[in-house]
Amino acid sequence: MRYDGIIVHYAELATKGRNRGTLVRELCDNLRRALAGEAVAAIERQLGRIWIVPEANGELGESALAKCSRVVGVANCALALCCPLELEAMKETALALVRDRTYASFRVRAHRSFKEMPFASLEVDHEVGGYLFDHKPARVQMRGAELEIVIEMLPQGAFIYCDRRRGPGGLPSGMSGTVACMLSGGIDSPVAAYRMLRRGCRALYIHFHSQPFLGKASEEKVIELVRHLTIHQARSTLFLVPLGELQREVVTSTPMKLRVILYRRFMMRLASRIGLEAGAKAIVTGEALGQVASQTLTNLTVINDAASLPVLRPLISFDKQEIIDQAQLLGCFEISIQPDQDCCQLFVPSHPETHAKLEEVVAAEAALDIEALCADTLRRTSVVAFDAQGKIVSRLELHEAEEQRRTFAKRHGGKAHVQSE
Repeated sequence: MRYDGIIVHYAELATKGRNRGTLVRELCDNLRRALAGEAVAAIERQLGRIWIVPEANGELGESALAKCSRVVGVANCALALCCPLELEAMKETALALVRDRTYASFRVRAHRSFKEMPFASLEVDHEVGGYLFDHKPARVQMRGAELEIVIEMLPQGAFIYCDRRRGPGGLPSGMSGTVACMLSGGIDSPVAAYRMLRRGCRALYIHFHSQPFLGKASEEKVIELVRHLTIHQARSTLFLVPLGELQREVVTSTPMKLRVILYRRFMMRLASRIGLEAGAKAIVTGEALGQVASQTLTNLTVINDAASLPVLRPLISFDKQEIIDQAQLLGCFEISIQPDQDCCQLFVPSHPETHAKLEEVVAAEAALDIEALCADTLRRTSVVAFDAQGKIVSRLELHEAEEQRRTFAKRHGGKAHVQSE
């Protein structure tokens, strides 16, 4: 069947009062980016809904619907037919929608969005339902029907559809600012990143690896995770930070029991520097209280001390099964459980400190040239850019990416940040 367009509903945005218009425009822009390559002629705002119109000779189908359903801010969406606000036209259009469908039970549910409509929603339910029953007999069932036909009556016409596809909901990506998400490659951190995406954040990603001491498995896995997450924000940037040489220096110069804490503090320093340069307002991690030795409340406080940005932990009160359940819903669980080697497992002590004292940690760090270690690590950091489809479009050393930013800023004036859009 050739549909007239896609109708998109949002939920939380409708409660935002004076800011609603700005947020809906942001959602429309995100939909436009997500639908790049599809035959879209226009994206229109219509009384608490968004109507996506195909090109004159084009068609919007399952591919476009799937892309819409992944955009953060979308509550649900459906392929729809549109007809004039006339009872006979609505009957014929509803029949055309279900003519080739097989179903044992159905119901019609009409909504009237303005009171000037000459007939009420209940009247449309009865008239269209009776017409469908006469031409395609099936049991009318008001609850739990196999097929529900929805008719939304707006000033522009009647929009008729079934098979609504659920979206992620939340707030449009970008409206809450940029955050730097630390991705380990495990189960937790992608879920934490996704929860921030649903709160309207735009995410850039930072992965710490221990090459050449460990293999490339964690890097390859994280690239797949970023591909998966990118469908929710249309373009992403991943920073791949080599921590191995820094870790070797920590091992040779500091007490064994503090190694993991020191690793995490260096990660916070590096993530802060990358995030600040890229315009991020906070660091996001997948840490959950008490899950591993470094995630006791005492240790988290000591680790936070090294950060120059606020640290957000969306999963702090979650237990492991709750995180696994969300990872499965997100669709990243199977990627996350692929075997790899976490950089924090390199040179890890058998009995790490669970209640580190800040003064003891700072004293241990006095044996290290922190600035030199951070500068050397950043010098060897690489930057991977992904397009809206999760395809890698560039891979540069950090200093090359910075040079590109400076060139861009010089041409266009002001400062250009590396960030996902």
